[in-house]
Amino acid sequence: MKINDVVKSKASQEVVTIRPDAGVRELLRILSENNIGAVVVSADGEHVDGIVSERDVVRTLHADGTVINAQVSQIMTSDVRTCHGDDAVEELMQVMTQSRVRHIPVLADDRLVGIISIGDVVKNRIDQLEFERDQLDSYVHQT
Repeated sequence: MKINDVVKSKASQEVVTIRPDAGVRELLRILSENNIGAVVVSADGEHVDGIVSERDVVRTLHADGTVINAQVSQIMTSDVRTCHGDDAVEELMQVMTQSRVRHIPVLADDRLVGIISIGDVVKNRIDQLEFERDQLDSYVHQT
């Protein structure tokens, strides 16, 4: 199974982005309105400058209560793990587990084309296992 298969199976392939100079208050609004846990930081909407998650906000808020007045660029992760559409989902699962990240942007020709969350990966794996179970059940009960 490839990353492109997971991206295509998502209800929406839209990638929510935010500019690095946007405020943390705007970030919180975007996270809340879109019911998401992370946003890709991109000055142009095509290239990945960073990623910022709920965890980044919480960690920074704990250390500095004034972060709410900061810019996204001050709290984002700039060393972003990325993947490509033809990468194997199994490899991505290992990267997510080892790196302890829940969201990975998908690139094609160094341009942002999607984002994969741990939830997307888990849903895909469950769907795959259910399909295999149904196939085995059909085979076993075949007359």
